Amino acid sequence: QVQLVESGGGLVQAGGSLRLSCATSGFHFAANDLAWYRQAPGKQRDLVARISSTGGRNIADSVKGRFTISRDNAKSSVYLQMNSLQLNDTAVYYCNAGWAIPQYAWGLGTQVTVSS
Repeated sequence: QVQLVESGGGLVQAGGSLRLSCATSGFHFAANDLAWYRQAPGKQRDLVARISSTGGRNIADSVKGRFTISRDNAKSSVYLQMNSLQLNDTAVYYCNAGWAIPQYAWGLGTQVTVSS
């Protein structure tokens, strides 16, 4: 059974930083591309960043230069380092496998709230 468990969210002031973690199990992590998504209230879920099985990265324009995605195959975990947070980064953040299409059922996500 696939599990995706996001953590690391919280309340942070604008300009601050957070590091999100996603612990996974139930699938061959090292062979999969991984991605972070976010969903703000009343909006659709959007792709934020993705990392391929070979380490290639793609970052959404809205967070480019501020967010970094990384992975640890030994821990079956993917991370999102978020710097210079802005009010419009407030959302629930989710991870999933897959480059273009999420492969598995969504986890609970982790709430990120940026305050002024």
